[in-house]
Amino acid sequence: MSHFLGEFECKLDAKGRMMVPVGLKKQLPEADKEGLVINRGFEKHLVIYTRREWDKIVEDLSKLNSYEKKTREFIRYFTRGASELTLDAAGRVLLPKALLEYAGIESDVVLACQLNRIEVWAQSAYDAQMDNEPENFSNLAEEVMGNGRRRDEQ
Repeated sequence: MSHFLGEFECKLDAKGRMMVPVGLKKQLPEADKEGLVINRGFEKHLVIYTRREWDKIVEDLSKLNSYEKKTREFIRYFTRGASELTLDAAGRVLLPKALLEYAGIESDVVLACQLNRIEVWAQSAYDAQMDNEPENFSNLAEEVMGNGRRRDEQ
């Protein structure tokens, strides 16, 4: 499993293309041959996965009970707009217009690495999200990671 590291500021050109930063591209050696997938995030942002990670997610989704309405709705909304990304010869990716509109992305973008995925945020939305840091981050850490849980139990 790939774990990405870093936070990168980028700009989109007029066609919606984004240059993949060198520091991130080095972490994506399989992207040229396997490709990437971009999808809507749970908040108003986008998420980029390696093809391998996306295939794992789709495998998990395929195991859910599609006879349940909530499951069908979740799968429908989760996969809505999912698109393949390919790097062009200049190291750029073309982000789908509908996804850019969903996330409110016009030009300035932040790529925030989150373990096995890369979140794509409009700069202003990312700044607002990060300005909302809990007053006591230590309490949040204890609530999420504490209570005697070991990392391998998660």
